[in-house]
Formats: sequence, C-alpha cells, structure tokens
Amino acid sequence: MPKVAVGLSGGVDSAVAAYLLKKEGHDVTGVILRTWEGEEPGRCCDIDDARSIAERLGVPFRVINCAADFERKVTQPFMESYICGRTPNPCVGCNRAIKWEYLIYAADVIGAEYVATGHYAHVIKLENGRYTVRTADHAEKDQTYMLCRLSQEQLARTLMPLGAYSKDQVRGIAAELGLSVADKPDSQEICFVPEGRYAEYIEKHYSGELPKVGSFVSEDGTVLGRHKGIINYTVGQRKGLGIALGSPAYVLRIDAQSDTVVLGPEKSLWRREVRVKDLNWLSIPEPACGEPLKVFAKIRYQHRAAEAALALQEDGTAELLFSEPVRAAAPGQAAVFYDGSGCVIGGGEIS
Repeated sequence: MPKVAVGLSGGVDSAVAAYLLKKEGHDVTGVILRTWEGEEPGRCCDIDDARSIAERLGVPFRVINCAADFERKVTQPFMESYICGRTPNPCVGCNRAIKWEYLIYAADVIGAEYVATGHYAHVIKLENGRYTVRTADHAEKDQTYMLCRLSQEQLARTLMPLGAYSKDQVRGIAAELGLSVADKPDSQEICFVPEGRYAEYIEKHYSGELPKVGSFVSEDGTVLGRHKGIINYTVGQRKGLGIALGSPAYVLRIDAQSDTVVLGPEKSLWRREVRVKDLNWLSIPEPACGEPLKVFAKIRYQHRAAEAALALQEDGTAELLFSEPVRAAAPGQAAVFYDGSGCVIGGGEIS
C-alpha cells in the first residue's frame, strides 16, 4: 500500500483517519504544521496531543514549521480583509496555501505518494479525468465547503478516509483505541483566534493604521449614531451593535472608505443575486461566459445549499442567481457550487 503523510491536528478526526489508513496497510507518517511562533497559551497542547496520537498508533511523527508563510498568506490577509469591511473565511484559503502545500512538501521529503486529512468528505476522480470532493455521508459534519479552493494537483494526491463515518463512530473508534483525544471538544473558532474575538486580535497584531470610529447610517444615508470601528461588525449582525433604534436593526453593508456601517431591517438582508470572484473550478474546467449552469450553492459554511443559476462574466467573476432569496451574503465569505450528486463544481469569494 502507498506511503501516506497524514496531517495530525491533535484532534480526534485526524487521529482516527491515521488509524484507518494504517489499518488498511498504508505506511503512515503523522505530520503536524506549526503555524505560530513562541509559546502562546493553550496552543502547544495540540502538538503534544498529535505526538501522543502518533506514539499510540506506532507511526513516525514530524513537526513542520510554516509560521512565516502562515502569517503572510493567512493571518495578514485575514486582518486586511476585515479592515476593508469584509468578512473573510481564512480556513478556506489556508487549506490550499498552507495545509496542503506543506503536507505535500512533507510527503515529498519522506517519499510518500499521498497526503491525508481528517476532513469529512470524499475525494472523487470523475469520468472527465478531473478531481473533486463530494459531500460526506453524514451531512451534519460535511466539510466540502472548506475544500473548494484545492487544486487538481493537490486533490490527485489526497485521501480522506472519514467521508463515510459519523462523528459518533469516529469518537467510538478513538475510545476503543484508548486515544486520549477521544472526547476532545471540536474546535469552534478560527485556530489563531481561539476566543472568536476578531477585533481584539486585529487590534493586537495589525501593524498598520486601524479603521477609526465612524457612523451608523440608514439605507437612505441618514446618520443614526456612532460606531467603534468597522472591524467590529459583519453583514447580518444584530447583537452587539451598541445602538438602540426602537426596532431590530441588522448590518446590511460596510463601507470602508467612508467608515460607515449601514443598518436596516432584516428583510433588506435578503437578495437573489450574488457576485463571486477569484474562482476555482474542481469538477469541470472553467465554463464559457454567459452560459447558465444549474448549481446548488452555499454562501457560508452552515448555509444549506440552495438552487441557483451560475453564469461566468467577461470580467472573470460569476453571477449566482438564486431561485429564492438568500440571507446575508457577506463579502469575503466563500461561495461554493455543487451539482445534484453533492460534488463540488467550484467556488470563489463573495464580492
């Protein structure tokens, strides 16, 4: 069986993925990517857990330092996107630019043919010769949304053994193996902002000028009050605005140039048309401009894929026209397109 470099995160999913591959007869090496410098509280335990998993499974273990690239390709663009009034999803970009890039590097160093992760998804090679990911058998854990930017070359060397498993099954396997991470809670936040306090992270780490306080305005431009800086808000937000208007108000748009946050009723968050840029195609080559393609699209991780028509524009963007309006399509988030069988057609960034 081929040699495999398995990305160990220190969690239960990647641990069981490594076990399943070893059980099949693969020559497995565990690899964890160190994405930070220094001794940040609560962070080194992931490396310790990953090392413990490798020892328990009896597989070699390596730590790859990619902190400089992680800062350049993930955390810095994340902060810049927020400062521009967008709501980025750094995990989507990190998967291609950091996780797979460095896992494949590690695989090449040790002479492994494949890399593997604990994502809940299936890697599929289609009849047209292209690779894509298909939704996991248990929809509540499906992670294909986060994989939409992977390249054909990366997918061709990827194994994902958890696509057919439920989370309970994975935890059960880990418990039977006596793995200490069997009951370790799932990560709920971005790895480098563990408390979910994005604004505080940006204020602490961004070296440039931060957005100043500005105005809350209504849809017609009427000034409603002052806000504490656009990095504290995202499209669709209702709680924590710090302003009382007598009726529920939601963030509709953020204008970084004028430092304004547009507030309005929830009904104004719904729209049918969504423009997507920086496209990446998985199951098909780039389609011809203007030819509508029926898809099922997700505009955020927890969004249920909705029917839409996708059309590539001459400027390289794509227009999604949903059959029914969708709520709070936030610029910066990923939009992912699926076919009727659950395979990812492609994806991009909401503009």
